[in-house]
Amino acid sequence: MPFIVIIPARYESTRLPGKPLKDIAGTSMIHRVWQQASKSGASRVIIATDDERIKQAASDFGAEVCMTRDDHVSGTDRLQEVANILALKGDQLVVNVQGDEPLIPPAVIDQVANNLASNPSAGVSTLSEPITDIMAFRDPNVVKVVANNQGMANYFSRASIPWPRDGAQDDSNNMASAVSPRRHIGIYAYRVSQLNAFVAWPVAPTERSESLEQLRFLWNDVAIHVEDAIEQVPGGIDTEQDLEATALLLS
Repeated sequence: MPFIVIIPARYESTRLPGKPLKDIAGTSMIHRVWQQASKSGASRVIIATDDERIKQAASDFGAEVCMTRDDHVSGTDRLQEVANILALKGDQLVVNVQGDEPLIPPAVIDQVANNLASNPSAGVSTLSEPITDIMAFRDPNVVKVVANNQGMANYFSRASIPWPRDGAQDDSNNMASAVSPRRHIGIYAYRVSQLNAFVAWPVAPTERSESLEQLRFLWNDVAIHVEDAIEQVPGGIDTEQDLEATALLLS
């Protein structure tokens, strides 16, 4: 089934103001994200923003842009507004590609969309990767996911799950071989009908506690498909140091 990529892009950022327009080796961040998404199998790639500066920059490099409200509390809310503006049908697949991931592999965009299309019982799909380092396992900024044997998420958490009762590391500070935790990778595919439902639901208690919006879907019994990414997905850019490191890779 054809899918659409939507890239939410906010100008305001606490740690890196104006982040989407930051230069990375001669090309803006949002342009690089759009270039990567355009290499995927998406039928359309749309930049969703509430800022005229981003709109102008995106229009200059030929992107389709959709202007949205400036009061959205999450990227999911912004995606739903775009779907509503474009009058997308409820069964349309939409992939949310974060606007601060200029190195995202096109293959994983296709992967998450194809996974949702292949799993009609799921309303959302996402990706993960193994955690091998004990410090990452214990880091609350690293979101973990536990899935069942059908590849559907049981829970997402900032806590260290699944916790091994008899210890979580060997002498080398690596994860013990009996433990197989997964880091959640923040790329999602949605059915538009689930986006519409999401914005109508109140914030879930688990979502509020963990500050993880995907828990609203689980709270409302929407299945989320999870699979390990077929390619490594570099982390997003949150700081000047991240920006400099990415520029070195691309220069």
